[in-house]
Amino acid sequence: MFYVIGLGLSDEKDITLRGLEAIKGSTRVYLEAYTSILMIDKERLEGFYGKQVILADRDMVETQSDEILRSADTEDVSLLVVGDPFGATTHTDIILRARALRIPTRVIHNASIMNAAGACGLQLYNFGQTVSLVFFTDTWRPDSFYDRVQENVGLGMHTLLLLDIKVKEQSEENMARGRKIYEPPRYMSIPTAVEQLLSTEAVRGAGILAPTDTLAIALSRVGGGAEERIVAGTLQELLAAPPEVFGAPLHSLVLVGKRVHHLEVEYAETFALDPANWRRVATEVYGCALDG
Repeated sequence: MFYVIGLGLSDEKDITLRGLEAIKGSTRVYLEAYTSILMIDKERLEGFYGKQVILADRDMVETQSDEILRSADTEDVSLLVVGDPFGATTHTDIILRARALRIPTRVIHNASIMNAAGACGLQLYNFGQTVSLVFFTDTWRPDSFYDRVQENVGLGMHTLLLLDIKVKEQSEENMARGRKIYEPPRYMSIPTAVEQLLSTEAVRGAGILAPTDTLAIALSRVGGGAEERIVAGTLQELLAAPPEVFGAPLHSLVLVGKRVHHLEVEYAETFALDPANWRRVATEVYGCALDG
């Protein structure tokens, strides 16, 4: 059996009992280590599971899946995924490869940012399309995400933005020369995300992202752990806030949609940098009727 097991978002104790049983019964256990990161090191996982954990980087998962799937038709092999297994298309792809080899597969789910984002007080059924925001470079500034945000805005829906991480990435020069030299890990911060959003708005000009009139909520390490941080404000307020306000990575950002309910506004107000301005924008710009 080939197991794809969600680890949740915080630490080694987020594993489900079903997932833990599968790990303990597996001959080999891999940890997918590039679409997201866990907030603890591999050694803590190994200590808790009583199993050696093999780190599986992008090359292994995408080009050496045969090694991961080796003998999974006759013994149990587990691939551990931060969050939920279906949070990235990479995991769908390896499951399809396993099925093509007639290897039995089983997915064991867990919490992911897709549902933990509800910790900010916005209702999950009011979210539209989730969007990934990648690091801009001097020569590459992809803006296709803007179209998805615009569609959500048009429907009044909230938008969850997943911010880029760069783990075990090569520079263009090292890649061209075939040198296995990797850049230090980088994680997109909330100010960088807001800067990219507003610079894209300036180019595209549809008027969907106004610095002083767009409400947003920054999420850091959500999942119920001690390091969870939630900060709400206008885009301008988030951009001006000191970076340490947002906590350690990983970060995500939610753009509040115009159909926001007053209970969502009141709940998120507890995280606001400026509660009075949060209520003012919600009332005057978003048309939300608030008590008091």
